[in-house]
Amino acid sequence: MPWSNQSGGGGPWGQKRPGGPWGGGGPSNGGPGGTPPDLEDLIRKSQDKLKNILPGGAMGSRGIGLIVLGAAALWLATGFYTVRPDEVGINLIFGKPISQSQPGWSYNFPYPVGQVIKPKVTTVNTTEVGFRGSEAMRRNVTRDVLEESLMLTADENIVDIDFAVQWQINPAKAQDYVFNIQAPEASVKAVAESAMREVIGRRNVQQILTTDRAAIEQDVKQVMQETLNTYGAGVEIRAVQLLKVDPPAQVIEAFRDVQAARQDQDRMRNEAETYASKLVPEARGEAARIEQDAEAYRSRVIAEANGQASRFSQIYAEYKNAPDVTRQRMYLETMERVLGQSDKVIIDPKAGQGVVPYLPLNELGTSGKTGGTK
Repeated sequence: MPWSNQSGGGGPWGQKRPGGPWGGGGPSNGGPGGTPPDLEDLIRKSQDKLKNILPGGAMGSRGIGLIVLGAAALWLATGFYTVRPDEVGINLIFGKPISQSQPGWSYNFPYPVGQVIKPKVTTVNTTEVGFRGSEAMRRNVTRDVLEESLMLTADENIVDIDFAVQWQINPAKAQDYVFNIQAPEASVKAVAESAMREVIGRRNVQQILTTDRAAIEQDVKQVMQETLNTYGAGVEIRAVQLLKVDPPAQVIEAFRDVQAARQDQDRMRNEAETYASKLVPEARGEAARIEQDAEAYRSRVIAEANGQASRFSQIYAEYKNAPDVTRQRMYLETMERVLGQSDKVIIDPKAGQGVVPYLPLNELGTSGKTGGTK
């Protein structure tokens, strides 16, 4: 039956019941409820309303065009979308990226022509290498992965290293992140392990365990960033953090003994250097003092010798002018120096018997000094 001829009382749905849209005034088959609605009546009413809306009262080509146009408008309206502050919108047309939109209200052709991918560019991701477990709970829920953490050093030793890498999507290269790498987290982890093995392989175990931790973190970060840039991964490495750097568990006790011996060696060396730094200046000062004393003695002896030579030259000149007087004077001066500190006794050869033949000049001088003191 055509849709325009739905006004009859019959139809494929059976005879219409009088008394309203729900059939006759009583229940059907003695049931408590009414009959179901008449679908033909509903369809007919809908067609009548549509005819009143459409121009000319009939659904022609113009009406179909309006319907298509309205549907197209509704379809195009679904292309509006919102980019959140932590996201970047990548607009695709038939699967090909054409532009990138910043946070806010944007538009792109809706599916299936267009598509929008919105990766979160402010989220900081953490990749764990050498262990598995939450950073906040790693002391209690850590599981070591030895195939990732055991690494060979430059001096052919083995160290057990657990570290974490913090990274995020580069907002300016979000398109590369979406299309250039298939498994970003696995790629970052593989690059991190490779970079750490490269850096560790250039250092000795003693440097790794003691002084070079900060330098290792910086070098690994640089190597990772350069490698990911060559891949066009669109990933920015924020930080590399060494969480554990130890010898393997099988040899850790022996290694600690070696470390203790090296610490004792360093301590004794420092003590020896301290003693040397104290003793050497003292020895140098003593040597300088002895050298100065020798120089002073040398100067004094030379001055005295010069003085004696000058005195002899003067006496010799006087001796040539008056030999007798000079000879007598030299005799007296010599006797004065020789006898000046000795005891002196004068004996009178002309004294007679019964008279003391000597004069104790030394005792007299002593008595005079004693009396003067009293």
